Amino acid sequence: MDMIEVDADGVVEFTQALVRIPSTNDPAKGRSEQPAADLVAAKMREWGWDPVVYEAAPGRPNVVAVVEGGGGPGPTLMFEGHTDVVTEGDLSSWTVDPFGGEIRDGKLWGRGSADMKSGLAATLYATRALQLAGPFPGRIKVCALADEEGLMIGAHHFVSEGLAADVDGAIVAEPEAGEICAVAKGALRLRVDLTGKMAHGAMPQHGRNPIQAAGPLLVELRALQDELQARHPAHEHLGEVYVTPTVLQAGSQEQVNVIPAVASVFVDVRTIPGVEHKDIADRVAALAACDGITAEVSVLVDRPPVDVPVTDPVVAALAAAHRTVTGEEPVYGGVPGSTDGTVLTHWGGIPSVVYGPGGKWIAHQADEYVEIDDIVRCTRVFAEAARRFLTGDH
Repeated sequence: MDMIEVDADGVVEFTQALVRIPSTNDPAKGRSEQPAADLVAAKMREWGWDPVVYEAAPGRPNVVAVVEGGGGPGPTLMFEGHTDVVTEGDLSSWTVDPFGGEIRDGKLWGRGSADMKSGLAATLYATRALQLAGPFPGRIKVCALADEEGLMIGAHHFVSEGLAADVDGAIVAEPEAGEICAVAKGALRLRVDLTGKMAHGAMPQHGRNPIQAAGPLLVELRALQDELQARHPAHEHLGEVYVTPTVLQAGSQEQVNVIPAVASVFVDVRTIPGVEHKDIADRVAALAACDGITAEVSVLVDRPPVDVPVTDPVVAALAAAHRTVTGEEPVYGGVPGSTDGTVLTHWGGIPSVVYGPGGKWIAHQADEYVEIDDIVRCTRVFAEAARRFLTGDH
């Protein structure tokens, strides 16, 4: 079977155009995903597709196009990427223009080049390549979603609108350095509010100090992590369970003579398959209980781990495509954080796998870049994976 021909120059140029759009979610600077979404929708229309734009939130659109294969009935494959990027941060840390899209030394530089505008571009150009190669069964749903770097409102909106109902498998084009990642770590973020009684620092006997309750809680959280790690051995691709206090808020440095009424502890929990998030939240609530202090635990983020079998058709098709295009055996890995795939799998019921151009650890750093050859390679792999998934040639 001949290799599907892809537009190598086109996918690189389109990645450049996307990188040159500063699509951070920053209303104060007048920034959002809107211009990037507009560019994606325009490219889809240029090819004769009929994209539909859904407002996940004001000024934060999802763009979805369904490309029918014309080859009769078949499954539906979803390609997914996000249009938002994180802030460029301190410009003094960059040696290139963060939104310049410069190509130098075989690399395309700029914020979002790896995470994940090159992956998004690759999904569009792979779908177009398969469409031009001739009829195929089923269809491809090409999706550019908003807010992956935040609360993933784009993916949640996609699911709540019922757009996931007909999807049989999803490839999420995040940068994974050539690894096929069918597993992803879970994220549980908790806020613990400890409420006591305000009093003068000179008369602590008249108050109840929530800060003194926060200290034992921090110690107990470390013990909870040790317990979870003992009960759930490190995952082959995802490593250990971690329970990490990340923020402690209490009192005011302008009022050091005042015992505050409230202290808050924020906790970032990272989990692996087999760890139940509700059990952890309940345990933290029990650990926070203290005489004279009331404790309230709020769940800020609840993204369970993803564990899709490597035998699932979407993973198998991607692995076979990687083997065909690169001539190398696929390497399986895990996503250290969570992606839109977490939402698609757990709330949308879609088996998902993560694979895309760019280094695994380059995201969110200064001087972010992606290898040009990596963009083109992944475009070819995506096209071949789509053909195999839709024809059942896993």
